[in-house]
Amino acid sequence: MKKTLLLFTFFIGIVSINAQTLEELKATQAAKKDSIAAIQGRVDAIQGQIDALPGWKKGAFGTIGGSVSSFKNWYAQGSPNNNSGNIGFTVNAFANLTQEKFFWRNAANVNLSWVKLDDKDDPLDSDKFREATDVFNITSLYGRKLNEKFAISGLAEYRTTILSNFNDPGYLDLGVGATWTPITNLVVVIHPLNYNFVFSKEDAIFESSLGAKILADYTRQIGAISFKTNLSMFQSYKSGDLSNWTWTNSFGYTLWKMIGVGFDFGLRNNKQEALNYAINTLGNTTETFDTVDNDLQSYWMFGLNYKF
Repeated sequence: MKKTLLLFTFFIGIVSINAQTLEELKATQAAKKDSIAAIQGRVDAIQGQIDALPGWKKGAFGTIGGSVSSFKNWYAQGSPNNNSGNIGFTVNAFANLTQEKFFWRNAANVNLSWVKLDDKDDPLDSDKFREATDVFNITSLYGRKLNEKFAISGLAEYRTTILSNFNDPGYLDLGVGATWTPITNLVVVIHPLNYNFVFSKEDAIFESSLGAKILADYTRQIGAISFKTNLSMFQSYKSGDLSNWTWTNSFGYTLWKMIGVGFDFGLRNNKQEALNYAINTLGNTTETFDTVDNDLQSYWMFGLNYKF
């Protein structure tokens, strides 16, 4: 009986010591996390001061994703014998010049991907990769500073596809107005005088017009995390059918050295593109701006990320 009591007491003591040690370790861990957060805050503050210094700031990060597969006699699916694959990548690059009286900000976004589905039971089926995502966007913004937050600015932005139908359509925005930079990494452009040049063979659908341009861009790196969000809007003064907007987002997390994981997604609304697709791709020649379904366009990509 005494031995049992001694063993029980010993066991309770060990549990108590372990519990106490666990709580102490958790308390120590919490203190360390607070210290790391405080250090990161100071590092971010210093980085903000560095970013605000005059001179060129350049950088880029991107995402690469892909997969391949092969099926043989897999009867549960519609094409039991097939080879398939997809590959894609995105690149976000910038080169910004900051001086005491002016700034010049340049950015590029490229998102390309290809897919293949080779049905071995269909001799007419193509075994080649074909274009899936095709996004190309470059911007150049020049601003003459009125103070640290506001500037008189001019913007040039060009958007198109490059794998197929290059510059058909292509969009070139040229405008002047004001730029607001409330914080180091955020740029908001408001240009009430902007001309949207549209280049296309389908002149009956695509039309250039005068309007207002709004662009907002936020690019930031916090430790191992890099992200960029960009909203580009054009509001035509002639007709709402000629207006459009595009919102793109890129996130990257570095896991080891320069390699990590990335996620990209984008949304777009463009009634001219919707009508062109309905008439020239689907063959619905009776469609008009008033009848076409202007569905929201979207894309996303997840894969390996490489920070340049």
